[in-house]
Amino acid sequence: MRFPLPLTAKIAAYVIGHKLRGTKKFATVLQLEPLHTCNLTCTGCGRIREYSTSLKDMMSLEDCLGAGNECNAPMVSICGGEPLIYPHIEALVEGLLAQKRIVYICTNAMFMRKKMREWLASQIAGRSEFVDQKIDELMKAGLLSEKDAAEIRKGPKDASKPAIAPSKWMYWNVHLDGVERIHDLIVEREGVFKECILAIKMAKILGYQVATNTTIYKETDMQEVEQMFDYLSDLGVDGHTISPGYEYDAAKKDMIKRLNLRPEDFFLTRSMTIRKFRKVEEWMNRYTFFGTPVYFEFLAGKRDLTCSAWAIPTRNIRGWKGPCYLMTDGHYSSYAELLEKTEWDRYGVVNGVARDGRCENCMVHCGYEPTASLGLQAQHGDTWKTIKFNFGPKPKPTGRGSETIVFNGISSGNGHITGKSAQANGTAARAS
Repeated sequence: MRFPLPLTAKIAAYVIGHKLRGTKKFATVLQLEPLHTCNLTCTGCGRIREYSTSLKDMMSLEDCLGAGNECNAPMVSICGGEPLIYPHIEALVEGLLAQKRIVYICTNAMFMRKKMREWLASQIAGRSEFVDQKIDELMKAGLLSEKDAAEIRKGPKDASKPAIAPSKWMYWNVHLDGVERIHDLIVEREGVFKECILAIKMAKILGYQVATNTTIYKETDMQEVEQMFDYLSDLGVDGHTISPGYEYDAAKKDMIKRLNLRPEDFFLTRSMTIRKFRKVEEWMNRYTFFGTPVYFEFLAGKRDLTCSAWAIPTRNIRGWKGPCYLMTDGHYSSYAELLEKTEWDRYGVVNGVARDGRCENCMVHCGYEPTASLGLQAQHGDTWKTIKFNFGPKPKPTGRGSETIVFNGISSGNGHITGKSAQANGTAARAS
């Protein structure tokens, strides 16, 4: 089947239970931001501007685990900031898994290999033959240096500290917004794409589950994205999330003030999103996308959905963020208060009309996928369509992946083909 049966069964049982109890609003995924500190300055990320006065602050481990219990979502996406900077990340993952949650660590992958080396070191006392075998395999693949191998064989620096181990309930969720050139431009640092690929290769050798998340922008070349998915599927990546780039306020302010670029040259309008995603239904049969056929039909412009942001709430250092991950009209002390005090009918797009001007161009996963997955606007045949999608065969590697194609040249410093650079060079953003 497309997705692991235990994960699918867990989520299905949770949703069915709430529906049988008549719960009107409940969380399906918790977006947990233990901190907003990051080692990159990705274009399009509003956290740089929105939380600029509290980038050094972080949630306590107790508060993070409490948020999981409070909203009780079956899945937790640990994001940020860069979550691998969080000093309690190992204990947080361990604690969430102990709560029987499915855990996604949303990372830019710059510290991912370090965390996996630490796990190998933690295994040396009880599984020395296994560790030696994996060290040899990683060194032959060019993923481990002699120095790294020697450090692993010394064992953990602190034997009492947990490590992030492979688990059927956990995914590394690696941020990849395209092949090398465009990804390194968007994250504003050279060499990041290469490190992502090295980390993914290492993770698969060690038995971790790996997913990727990709945001599509106006300048994104969709043929390059297809080439990236071909390559990732051949690497054995377990699944992908894909969503359109949306010009929410914090991101626009950051782009204008920090980079002196024009947001309209970078983010997608609703009509642009539909053009960009015209092949997404074809892709969902070729690649293992996390999502539902209904949401993909929405992205392709074949049906309309309303926003259900309450189902994927965000908890961060200031509280429960409302109304959604991308817009901030307040922070609340509890998930129950977020549900009660947020005027949900003020947001989203209904029958083509934006209730709030800021929602006009939004078609992002965290707002509209819950509507699709929970069947809130179900049409005849949707249930069978979703069952067939989830329980159908997992797409096989395409065999078309090419390192020559995806490693297509690094950027030259910070910059984009939009904004002032586009004006100076006469370069038009590609709309296909």
